Amino acid sequence: MISRLGPKAALVGGLIAATIGSGAVAETVRWGAPRDIVSLDPYSYGDSYTINFLNHIYEGLVRYNRDLEIEPALAESWEIVSPTTWRFRLREGVTFHNGNDFTAEDVLASLQRVSDPTSPLKGNLPAYKSAEVVDEFTIDIELTGPYPLLLNDLTNIHVFDKEWLVENNAEKPTDVSAGVEGFATFNTNGTGPFKLDSRTPEAQTILSVNEGWWDEPQHNLTRIEFQPVSSAATRVAALLSGEVDFVDSAPVQDLPRLQAAQNLKVLERTDLRTVMLGFNRRDELVAGGENPMNDLRVRQAMQLAVDMELIHDKVMRGKSRNAGTLVAPAIPGYSEELDEVVGVDVNRAKELLTEAGYPDGFEFDFVCTNESYVNEEQFCQAIASMWSRIGLKPRLDIGPTAKQTPKRANGQADVYTIGWATLPMLDTYSILIQMLHSKEGNAGVFNWGDWSYPEIDRLTQAAGVELDREKRLAMETEALKIARDEIVMMPLHQQPMAWAAAAEFEDFPQFPDNKPRLWYVTK
Repeated sequence: MISRLGPKAALVGGLIAATIGSGAVAETVRWGAPRDIVSLDPYSYGDSYTINFLNHIYEGLVRYNRDLEIEPALAESWEIVSPTTWRFRLREGVTFHNGNDFTAEDVLASLQRVSDPTSPLKGNLPAYKSAEVVDEFTIDIELTGPYPLLLNDLTNIHVFDKEWLVENNAEKPTDVSAGVEGFATFNTNGTGPFKLDSRTPEAQTILSVNEGWWDEPQHNLTRIEFQPVSSAATRVAALLSGEVDFVDSAPVQDLPRLQAAQNLKVLERTDLRTVMLGFNRRDELVAGGENPMNDLRVRQAMQLAVDMELIHDKVMRGKSRNAGTLVAPAIPGYSEELDEVVGVDVNRAKELLTEAGYPDGFEFDFVCTNESYVNEEQFCQAIASMWSRIGLKPRLDIGPTAKQTPKRANGQADVYTIGWATLPMLDTYSILIQMLHSKEGNAGVFNWGDWSYPEIDRLTQAAGVELDREKRLAMETEALKIARDEIVMMPLHQQPMAWAAAAEFEDFPQFPDNKPRLWYVTK
Protein backbone atom coordinates (compact mmCIF):
# COMPACT_ATOMS: atom_id res chain seq x y z
CA MET A 1 0.00 0.00 0.00
CA ILE A 2 1.06 3.59 -0.61
CA SER A 3 1.28 4.42 3.08
CA ARG A 4 4.35 2.20 3.37
CA LEU A 5 6.29 3.82 0.52
CA GLY A 6 9.09 6.26 1.28
CA PRO A 7 10.01 9.51 -0.47
CA LYS A 8 12.37 7.82 -2.86
CA ALA A 9 9.68 5.73 -4.55
CA ALA A 10 9.70 6.52 -8.23
CA LEU A 11 7.78 3.92 -10.19
CA VAL A 12 4.28 4.67 -11.37
CA GLY A 13 3.26 1.12 -10.56
CA GLY A 14 4.32 1.59 -6.94
CA LEU A 15 3.76 5.19 -5.88
CA ILE A 16 0.80 6.00 -8.07
CA ALA A 17 -1.05 2.79 -8.81
CA ALA A 18 -1.62 2.08 -5.13
CA THR A 19 -4.19 4.86 -5.24
CA ILE A 20 -6.28 2.93 -7.74
CA GLY A 21 -7.30 0.46 -5.09
CA SER A 22 -8.29 3.13 -2.58
CA GLY A 23 -11.87 3.38 -3.75
CA ALA A 24 -11.51 6.48 -5.94
CA VAL A 25 -14.83 7.69 -7.31
CA ALA A 26 -15.89 10.30 -9.84
CA GLU A 27 -15.81 13.07 -7.24
CA THR A 28 -12.23 12.34 -6.18
CA VAL A 29 -9.27 14.54 -7.08
CA ARG A 30 -6.02 12.54 -7.18
CA TRP A 31 -3.42 15.26 -6.74
CA GLY A 32 0.13 14.43 -7.74
CA ALA A 33 2.21 17.09 -5.98
CA PRO A 34 5.88 17.96 -6.59
CA ARG A 35 6.56 17.78 -2.84
CA ASP A 36 4.90 17.07 0.45
CA ILE A 37 3.52 19.63 2.86
CA VAL A 38 5.89 20.22 5.78
CA SER A 39 3.35 19.78 8.60
CA LEU A 40 -0.36 19.70 9.41
CA ASP A 41 0.19 22.73 11.64
CA PRO A 42 -0.25 25.86 9.49
CA TYR A 43 1.76 27.91 11.98
CA SER A 44 4.80 25.63 11.86
CA TYR A 45 6.65 27.31 8.99
CA GLY A 46 6.02 30.14 6.51
CA ASP A 47 5.66 27.79 3.56
CA SER A 48 2.88 29.01 1.25
CA TYR A 49 2.48 25.55 -0.32
CA THR A 50 1.70 24.01 3.07
CA ILE A 51 -0.49 26.90 4.18
CA ASN A 52 -2.47 26.72 0.94
CA PHE A 53 -3.09 22.99 1.26
CA LEU A 54 -4.25 23.48 4.84
CA ASN A 55 -6.71 26.14 3.63
CA HIS A 56 -8.86 23.17 2.62
CA ILE A 57 -9.05 22.20 6.30
CA TYR A 58 -8.68 25.46 8.24
CA GLU A 59 -10.19 28.90 7.62
CA GLY A 60 -9.49 32.49 8.59
CA LEU A 61 -11.71 35.39 9.54
CA VAL A 62 -11.58 36.53 5.91
CA ARG A 63 -10.51 34.87 2.65
CA TYR A 64 -9.73 35.55 -0.99
CA ASN A 65 -12.60 34.70 -3.29
CA ARG A 66 -12.48 33.38 -6.83
CA ASP A 67 -11.39 36.81 -8.08
CA LEU A 68 -8.75 37.17 -5.32
CA GLU A 69 -10.86 39.82 -3.61
CA ILE A 70 -11.18 39.76 0.18
CA GLU A 71 -14.55 38.58 1.45
CA PRO A 72 -16.01 37.46 4.80
CA ALA A 73 -15.29 33.94 6.04
CA LEU A 74 -15.47 33.14 9.77
CA ALA A 75 -16.10 36.84 10.36
CA GLU A 76 -19.32 38.20 8.90
CA SER A 77 -18.34 41.86 9.19
CA TRP A 78 -15.77 44.26 10.67
CA GLU A 79 -15.29 47.90 11.51
CA ILE A 80 -12.47 50.18 12.65
CA VAL A 81 -13.50 51.49 16.07
CA SER A 82 -10.31 53.49 16.67
CA PRO A 83 -7.11 54.13 14.71
CA THR A 84 -5.59 51.01 16.29
CA THR A 85 -8.63 48.79 16.98
CA TRP A 86 -10.61 46.62 14.57
CA ARG A 87 -13.83 44.90 15.70
CA PHE A 88 -14.88 41.64 14.04
CA ARG A 89 -18.37 40.17 14.33
CA LEU A 90 -18.16 36.43 13.91
CA ARG A 91 -20.32 33.97 12.05
CA GLU A 92 -22.70 32.02 14.26
CA GLY A 93 -23.61 28.38 13.81
CA VAL A 94 -20.14 27.28 12.66
CA THR A 95 -18.72 24.03 14.05
CA PHE A 96 -15.26 22.50 13.96
CA HIS A 97 -14.73 19.10 12.40
CA ASN A 98 -14.94 17.47 15.86
CA GLY A 99 -18.34 19.10 16.51
CA ASN A 100 -17.19 21.88 18.84
CA ASP A 101 -18.85 25.27 18.35
CA PHE A 102 -16.86 28.18 16.95
CA THR A 103 -16.67 31.29 19.17
CA ALA A 104 -14.54 34.34 19.81
CA GLU A 105 -12.45 32.37 22.32
CA ASP A 106 -11.17 30.25 19.44
CA VAL A 107 -10.08 33.35 17.52
CA LEU A 108 -8.30 34.73 20.59
CA ALA A 109 -6.44 31.46 21.20
CA SER A 110 -5.42 31.29 17.54
CA LEU A 111 -4.13 34.87 17.47
CA GLN A 112 -2.15 34.31 20.66
CA ARG A 113 -0.68 31.12 19.21
CA VAL A 114 0.42 32.58 15.86
CA SER A 115 1.85 35.74 17.49
CA ASP A 116 3.76 33.83 20.17
CA PRO A 117 7.46 34.82 20.26
CA THR A 118 8.34 31.23 19.25
CA SER A 119 5.97 31.21 16.26
CA PRO A 120 7.61 30.96 12.81
CA LEU A 121 4.58 32.77 11.42
CA LYS A 122 4.54 35.74 13.76
CA GLY A 123 5.79 37.90 10.89
CA ASN A 124 2.51 37.27 9.06
CA LEU A 125 0.85 39.58 11.61
CA PRO A 126 3.43 42.37 11.80
CA ALA A 127 1.15 44.99 13.37
CA TYR A 128 -0.64 42.73 15.86
CA LYS A 129 -0.52 43.78 19.51
CA SER A 130 -3.32 41.95 21.31
CA ALA A 131 -6.95 40.83 21.10
CA GLU A 132 -9.90 40.97 23.48
CA VAL A 133 -13.15 39.02 23.46
CA VAL A 134 -16.13 41.40 23.57
CA ASP A 135 -18.80 38.70 23.62
CA GLU A 136 -19.29 35.18 22.31
CA PHE A 137 -19.27 36.30 18.68
CA THR A 138 -17.34 39.60 18.78
CA ILE A 139 -13.63 40.20 19.13
CA ASP A 140 -11.45 43.31 19.05
CA ILE A 141 -7.95 43.22 17.56
CA GLU A 142 -5.55 45.86 18.84
CA LEU A 143 -2.70 46.93 16.56
CA THR A 144 0.59 48.62 17.30
CA GLY A 145 -0.52 51.63 15.24
CA PRO A 146 -2.65 52.56 12.24
CA TYR A 147 -2.27 49.75 9.73
CA PRO A 148 -3.96 49.42 6.32
CA LEU A 149 -3.29 45.75 5.53
CA LEU A 150 -4.80 43.80 8.43
CA LEU A 151 -7.45 42.07 6.30
CA ASN A 152 -4.79 40.97 3.81
CA ASP A 153 -2.79 39.44 6.67
CA LEU A 154 -5.79 37.67 8.16
CA THR A 155 -6.56 35.72 4.99
CA ASN A 156 -4.03 33.06 6.02
CA ILE A 157 -4.26 33.19 9.80
CA HIS A 158 -6.11 29.92 10.37
CA VAL A 159 -8.47 29.58 13.31
CA PHE A 160 -8.04 26.68 15.73
CA ASP A 161 -10.49 25.25 18.26
CA LYS A 162 -9.30 26.48 21.66
CA GLU A 163 -10.77 23.49 23.50
CA TRP A 164 -8.95 21.11 21.15
CA LEU A 165 -5.66 22.99 21.62
CA VAL A 166 -5.96 22.88 25.41
CA GLU A 167 -6.99 19.21 25.52
CA ASN A 168 -3.98 18.24 23.44
CA ASN A 169 -1.41 20.56 25.04
CA ALA A 170 -1.06 22.37 21.71
CA GLU A 171 -1.50 26.02 22.69
CA LYS A 172 2.11 26.77 21.73
CA PRO A 173 3.17 26.78 18.05
CA THR A 174 5.40 24.15 16.53
CA ASP A 175 8.45 24.99 14.41
CA VAL A 176 9.67 22.87 11.51
CA SER A 177 12.99 24.69 11.25
CA ALA A 178 13.79 24.10 14.91
CA GLY A 179 12.49 20.52 14.94
CA VAL A 180 9.69 21.39 17.40
CA GLU A 181 6.71 19.09 16.92
CA GLY A 182 3.42 18.66 18.73
CA PHE A 183 -0.10 17.28 18.45
CA ALA A 184 -1.01 19.79 15.73
CA THR A 185 1.92 18.59 13.62
CA PHE A 186 0.07 15.32 12.95
CA ASN A 187 -3.61 16.12 13.62
CA THR A 188 -6.15 18.72 12.48
CA ASN A 189 -9.46 20.19 13.56
CA GLY A 190 -10.66 23.05 11.39
CA THR A 191 -13.91 24.47 10.10
CA GLY A 192 -13.08 24.26 6.38
CA PRO A 193 -14.70 22.49 3.42
CA PHE A 194 -12.60 19.32 3.85
CA LYS A 195 -11.41 17.33 6.84
CA LEU A 196 -8.43 15.06 7.36
CA ASP A 197 -8.98 11.33 6.95
CA SER A 198 -5.39 10.10 7.12
CA ARG A 199 -1.80 11.14 6.57
CA THR A 200 1.44 9.30 5.98
CA PRO A 201 4.20 11.93 5.64
CA GLU A 202 5.99 11.85 2.28
CA ALA A 203 3.48 9.30 0.96
CA GLN A 204 -0.17 10.35 1.04
CA THR A 205 -2.65 12.69 2.75
CA ILE A 206 -6.36 12.03 2.26
CA LEU A 207 -9.15 14.54 2.85
CA SER A 208 -12.90 13.97 2.71
CA VAL A 209 -15.65 16.51 2.23
CA ASN A 210 -16.97 18.27 5.34
CA GLU A 211 -20.71 17.70 5.02
CA GLY A 212 -21.30 20.14 7.88
CA TRP A 213 -19.48 23.08 6.30
CA TRP A 214 -21.18 26.38 7.06
CA ASP A 215 -20.80 27.69 3.48
CA GLU A 216 -22.64 26.63 0.33
CA PRO A 217 -20.22 24.46 -1.66
CA GLN A 218 -19.30 25.52 -5.18
CA HIS A 219 -17.57 22.17 -5.72
CA ASN A 220 -18.90 18.62 -5.99
CA LEU A 221 -15.85 16.79 -4.62
CA THR A 222 -16.07 14.11 -1.95
CA ARG A 223 -12.40 13.24 -1.59
CA ILE A 224 -8.90 14.65 -2.17
CA GLU A 225 -5.97 12.23 -2.42
CA PHE A 226 -2.76 14.25 -2.13
CA GLN A 227 0.54 12.51 -2.68
CA PRO A 228 4.01 13.91 -3.30
CA VAL A 229 5.66 12.65 -6.47
CA SER A 230 9.07 14.29 -6.56
CA SER A 231 10.07 12.78 -9.90
CA ALA A 232 8.83 14.99 -12.74
CA ALA A 233 8.96 12.04 -15.13
CA THR A 234 6.75 9.99 -12.81
CA ARG A 235 4.20 12.80 -12.49
CA VAL A 236 4.00 13.14 -16.26
CA ALA A 237 3.65 9.39 -16.78
CA ALA A 238 0.92 9.25 -14.15
CA LEU A 239 -0.99 12.07 -15.80
CA LEU A 240 -0.76 10.55 -19.25
CA SER A 241 -1.92 7.17 -17.99
CA GLY A 242 -4.77 8.66 -15.93
CA GLU A 243 -3.42 7.38 -12.61
CA VAL A 244 -3.47 10.91 -11.20
CA ASP A 245 -5.81 13.54 -12.52
CA PHE A 246 -4.24 16.79 -11.30
CA VAL A 247 -0.67 18.09 -11.10
CA ASP A 248 0.03 21.63 -9.91
CA SER A 249 3.62 21.64 -11.20
CA ALA A 250 3.72 20.36 -14.75
CA PRO A 251 7.35 20.33 -15.99
CA VAL A 252 7.87 22.99 -18.65
CA GLN A 253 9.88 20.61 -20.82
CA ASP A 254 6.91 18.20 -20.98
CA LEU A 255 4.15 20.71 -21.74
CA PRO A 256 4.01 19.86 -25.47
CA ARG A 257 3.36 16.19 -24.65
CA LEU A 258 0.72 17.06 -22.09
CA GLN A 259 -0.99 19.54 -24.40
CA ALA A 260 -1.16 16.88 -27.12
CA ALA A 261 -2.86 14.36 -24.81
CA GLN A 262 -6.62 14.24 -25.40
CA ASN A 263 -7.35 13.12 -21.83
CA LEU A 264 -5.74 16.25 -20.33
CA LYS A 265 -5.98 20.02 -20.31
CA VAL A 266 -3.03 22.28 -19.50
CA LEU A 267 -3.45 25.61 -17.67
CA GLU A 268 -0.57 28.08 -18.02
CA ARG A 269 0.36 31.55 -16.77
CA THR A 270 3.27 33.32 -15.05
CA ASP A 271 3.41 32.94 -11.29
CA LEU A 272 3.33 35.95 -8.96
CA ARG A 273 6.31 34.40 -7.19
CA THR A 274 9.69 36.01 -7.81
CA VAL A 275 12.55 33.55 -7.39
CA MET A 276 15.72 35.21 -6.12
CA LEU A 277 19.06 34.65 -4.43
CA GLY A 278 19.92 35.76 -0.92
CA PHE A 279 23.40 36.48 0.43
CA ASN A 280 25.06 35.80 3.75
CA ARG A 281 25.87 39.24 5.16
CA ARG A 282 27.42 38.17 8.44
CA ASP A 283 31.08 38.95 9.16
CA GLU A 284 32.21 35.45 8.25
CA LEU A 285 31.42 32.84 5.63
CA VAL A 286 29.79 29.62 6.76
CA ALA A 287 33.11 27.77 6.52
CA GLY A 288 34.94 30.62 8.28
CA GLY A 289 37.00 33.55 7.10
CA GLU A 290 36.12 37.08 6.05
CA ASN A 291 32.88 37.38 4.09
CA PRO A 292 33.53 39.00 0.66
CA MET A 293 29.79 39.36 -0.02
CA ASN A 294 29.58 42.30 2.34
CA ASP A 295 31.32 44.26 -0.44
CA LEU A 296 28.79 45.63 -2.95
CA ARG A 297 31.30 45.18 -5.76
CA VAL A 298 31.35 41.44 -5.12
CA ARG A 299 27.56 41.22 -5.24
CA GLN A 300 27.59 43.28 -8.43
CA ALA A 301 30.13 40.91 -9.95
CA MET A 302 28.02 37.91 -9.02
CA GLN A 303 24.97 39.50 -10.65
CA LEU A 304 26.85 40.49 -13.82
CA ALA A 305 28.13 36.93 -14.23
CA VAL A 306 24.64 35.42 -14.46
CA ASP A 307 23.12 35.23 -17.94
CA MET A 308 19.39 35.32 -17.25
CA GLU A 309 18.50 35.23 -20.94
CA LEU A 310 20.32 31.94 -21.31
CA ILE A 311 18.56 30.53 -18.25
CA HIS A 312 15.23 31.77 -19.61
CA ASP A 313 15.78 30.14 -23.00
CA LYS A 314 17.51 26.90 -22.08
CA VAL A 315 16.51 26.04 -18.53
CA MET A 316 13.03 27.56 -18.32
CA ARG A 317 12.14 26.78 -21.96
CA GLY A 318 11.06 30.37 -22.55
CA LYS A 319 8.26 30.11 -19.98
CA SER A 320 9.66 32.31 -17.17
CA ARG A 321 9.73 36.10 -16.96
CA ASN A 322 13.13 37.58 -16.11
CA ALA A 323 12.93 40.00 -13.18
CA GLY A 324 14.82 43.20 -12.43
CA THR A 325 13.01 43.91 -9.18
CA LEU A 326 11.79 41.77 -6.30
CA VAL A 327 8.03 41.80 -6.92
CA ALA A 328 5.91 40.89 -9.94
CA PRO A 329 4.14 43.59 -11.98
CA ALA A 330 0.74 42.76 -10.49
CA ILE A 331 1.89 43.49 -6.92
CA PRO A 332 1.10 46.98 -5.53
CA GLY A 333 4.40 48.83 -5.00
CA TYR A 334 5.93 47.47 -8.21
CA SER A 335 7.64 49.99 -10.49
CA GLU A 336 8.38 49.38 -14.15
CA GLU A 337 11.39 51.71 -13.88
CA LEU A 338 13.03 49.32 -11.42
CA ASP A 339 12.26 46.25 -13.48
CA GLU A 340 15.31 46.40 -15.72
CA VAL A 341 17.14 43.10 -15.91
CA VAL A 342 20.92 43.41 -15.43
CA GLY A 343 22.69 42.07 -18.50
CA VAL A 344 25.61 39.67 -18.38
CA ASP A 345 29.12 41.19 -18.50
CA VAL A 346 31.80 38.65 -17.59
CA ASN A 347 34.75 41.02 -18.10
CA ARG A 348 33.28 43.71 -15.87
CA ALA A 349 32.46 41.07 -13.27
CA LYS A 350 36.11 39.98 -13.17
CA GLU A 351 37.22 43.61 -12.88
CA LEU A 352 34.91 44.18 -9.91
CA LEU A 353 36.23 41.11 -8.12
CA THR A 354 39.77 42.36 -8.64
CA GLU A 355 38.85 45.85 -7.39
CA ALA A 356 37.32 44.27 -4.29
CA GLY A 357 40.52 42.33 -3.63
CA TYR A 358 39.45 38.90 -4.85
CA PRO A 359 41.13 38.45 -8.25
CA ASP A 360 41.26 34.68 -7.73
CA GLY A 361 37.71 34.45 -6.41
CA PHE A 362 36.73 32.64 -3.21
CA GLU A 363 34.86 29.56 -2.04
CA PHE A 364 31.35 29.70 -0.60
CA ASP A 365 28.33 27.48 0.10
CA PHE A 366 25.48 27.78 -2.43
CA VAL A 367 22.33 26.10 -1.03
CA CYS A 368 19.42 25.14 -3.30
CA THR A 369 16.57 22.65 -3.13
CA ASN A 370 15.56 20.17 -5.78
CA GLU A 371 11.82 20.71 -5.45
CA SER A 372 10.78 24.15 -4.20
CA TYR A 373 10.85 26.05 -7.50
CA VAL A 374 10.43 25.21 -11.16
CA ASN A 375 13.64 23.63 -12.55
CA GLU A 376 15.52 24.87 -9.49
CA GLU A 377 18.22 22.22 -9.58
CA GLN A 378 18.98 23.03 -13.22
CA PHE A 379 19.12 26.80 -12.83
CA CYS A 380 21.27 26.51 -9.71
CA GLN A 381 23.71 24.33 -11.63
CA ALA A 382 23.73 26.88 -14.45
CA ILE A 383 24.37 29.80 -12.07
CA ALA A 384 27.17 27.91 -10.31
CA SER A 385 28.82 27.30 -13.70
CA MET A 386 28.47 30.97 -14.65
CA TRP A 387 30.10 32.05 -11.40
CA SER A 388 32.96 29.65 -12.06
CA ARG A 389 33.68 31.55 -15.28
CA ILE A 390 34.71 34.61 -13.27
CA GLY A 391 36.86 32.63 -10.83
CA LEU A 392 34.35 32.06 -8.04
CA LYS A 393 34.24 28.63 -6.41
CA PRO A 394 30.69 27.83 -5.30
CA ARG A 395 30.14 24.61 -3.35
CA LEU A 396 26.73 23.69 -4.73
CA ASP A 397 24.54 22.00 -2.11
CA ILE A 398 21.26 20.67 -3.51
CA GLY A 399 18.73 18.65 -1.49
CA PRO A 400 15.09 18.34 -0.38
CA THR A 401 13.33 21.38 1.06
CA ALA A 402 13.03 19.76 4.49
CA LYS A 403 16.80 19.33 4.64
CA GLN A 404 17.81 22.68 3.11
CA THR A 405 15.38 24.99 4.91
CA PRO A 406 17.06 24.70 8.34
CA LYS A 407 20.40 25.53 6.69
CA ARG A 408 19.01 28.66 5.04
CA ALA A 409 16.98 29.79 8.04
CA ASN A 410 19.80 29.23 10.53
CA GLY A 411 22.60 31.01 8.68
CA GLN A 412 24.26 27.91 7.21
CA ALA A 413 24.22 29.17 3.62
CA ASP A 414 26.34 31.84 1.96
CA VAL A 415 24.05 32.09 -1.06
CA TYR A 416 20.59 30.52 -1.18
CA THR A 417 17.45 30.39 -3.27
CA ILE A 418 14.14 31.74 -2.03
CA GLY A 419 10.87 32.64 -3.73
CA TRP A 420 8.41 35.30 -2.62
CA ALA A 421 4.92 35.94 -3.97
CA THR A 422 3.90 38.43 -1.21
CA LEU A 423 1.30 35.92 -0.05
CA PRO A 424 -1.14 36.20 1.50
CA MET A 425 -0.85 39.98 1.57
CA LEU A 426 -0.48 40.60 -2.19
CA ASP A 427 1.41 43.83 -1.49
CA THR A 428 5.10 44.86 -1.55
CA TYR A 429 4.92 45.50 2.18
CA SER A 430 5.03 41.72 2.60
CA ILE A 431 8.59 41.30 1.33
CA LEU A 432 9.72 44.55 2.95
CA ILE A 433 8.63 43.62 6.45
CA GLN A 434 9.36 39.90 6.31
CA MET A 435 12.57 39.72 4.30
CA LEU A 436 14.25 43.09 3.67
CA HIS A 437 13.75 44.62 7.13
CA SER A 438 16.33 44.04 9.86
CA LYS A 439 15.57 41.03 12.03
CA GLU A 440 13.80 42.37 15.11
CA GLY A 441 10.50 41.44 16.75
CA ASN A 442 7.96 40.40 14.11
CA ALA A 443 10.07 41.90 11.32
CA GLY A 444 12.76 40.23 9.25
CA VAL A 445 11.56 36.68 9.90
CA PHE A 446 12.93 35.65 6.48
CA ASN A 447 16.00 37.89 6.66
CA TRP A 448 18.16 34.79 6.53
CA GLY A 449 21.32 36.69 5.55
CA ASP A 450 21.22 38.98 8.62
CA TRP A 451 21.61 42.29 6.76
CA SER A 452 20.46 45.66 8.03
CA TYR A 453 19.61 48.79 6.05
CA PRO A 454 18.25 51.58 8.29
CA GLU A 455 16.64 53.45 5.38
CA ILE A 456 14.77 50.34 4.24
CA ASP A 457 13.64 49.84 7.85
CA ARG A 458 12.46 53.46 8.08
CA LEU A 459 10.51 53.33 4.82
CA THR A 460 8.97 49.98 5.72
CA GLN A 461 7.83 51.18 9.11
CA ALA A 462 6.40 54.38 7.63
CA ALA A 463 4.56 52.46 4.91
CA GLY A 464 3.10 50.13 7.51
CA VAL A 465 1.13 52.94 9.17
CA GLU A 466 0.36 55.09 6.13
CA LEU A 467 -3.37 54.94 5.33
CA ASP A 468 -3.04 56.99 2.13
CA ARG A 469 -2.55 54.28 -0.48
CA GLU A 470 -0.55 56.35 -2.98
CA LYS A 471 1.86 57.61 -0.32
CA ARG A 472 2.27 54.10 1.05
CA LEU A 473 3.05 52.58 -2.35
CA ALA A 474 5.56 55.35 -3.11
CA MET A 475 7.46 54.51 0.08
CA GLU A 476 7.39 50.81 -0.78
CA THR A 477 8.78 51.53 -4.25
CA GLU A 478 11.55 53.67 -2.78
CA ALA A 479 12.55 50.81 -0.48
CA LEU A 480 12.59 48.42 -3.45
CA LYS A 481 14.95 50.80 -5.24
CA ILE A 482 17.42 50.67 -2.34
CA ALA A 483 17.17 46.90 -2.32
CA ARG A 484 17.86 46.85 -6.05
CA ASP A 485 20.81 49.26 -5.90
CA GLU A 486 22.38 47.43 -2.96
CA ILE A 487 21.56 43.98 -4.37
CA VAL A 488 20.16 42.97 -0.99
CA MET A 489 18.55 40.14 -2.92
CA MET A 490 19.32 39.17 -6.50
CA PRO A 491 16.10 38.72 -8.50
CA LEU A 492 16.05 35.93 -11.08
CA HIS A 493 12.59 35.50 -12.56
CA GLN A 494 8.90 35.02 -12.04
CA GLN A 495 8.62 31.30 -12.55
CA PRO A 496 6.24 29.71 -15.03
CA MET A 497 3.07 28.20 -13.66
CA ALA A 498 1.62 25.20 -15.43
CA TRP A 499 -1.09 22.92 -14.11
CA ALA A 500 -2.42 19.85 -15.85
CA ALA A 501 -5.76 18.26 -15.09
CA ALA A 502 -7.94 15.53 -16.52
CA ALA A 503 -10.19 16.75 -19.31
CA GLU A 504 -13.23 15.42 -17.43
CA PHE A 505 -13.12 18.32 -14.95
CA GLU A 506 -15.86 20.80 -15.81
CA ASP A 507 -14.38 23.70 -13.84
CA PHE A 508 -10.81 23.90 -12.59
CA PRO A 509 -9.87 27.57 -12.01
CA GLN A 510 -6.19 28.51 -12.00
CA PHE A 511 -5.18 31.38 -9.75
CA PRO A 512 -2.24 33.79 -10.30
CA ASP A 513 -0.96 33.13 -6.78
CA ASN A 514 -0.45 29.46 -7.81
CA LYS A 515 -2.73 28.19 -5.08
CA PRO A 516 -5.11 25.36 -5.99
CA ARG A 517 -8.47 26.04 -4.35
CA LEU A 518 -10.24 22.76 -4.87
CA TRP A 519 -13.43 24.00 -3.22
CA TYR A 520 -14.15 25.65 -6.59
CA VAL A 521 -13.55 22.48 -8.64
CA THR A 522 -16.33 20.46 -10.27
CA LYS A 523 -16.02 17.14 -12.02
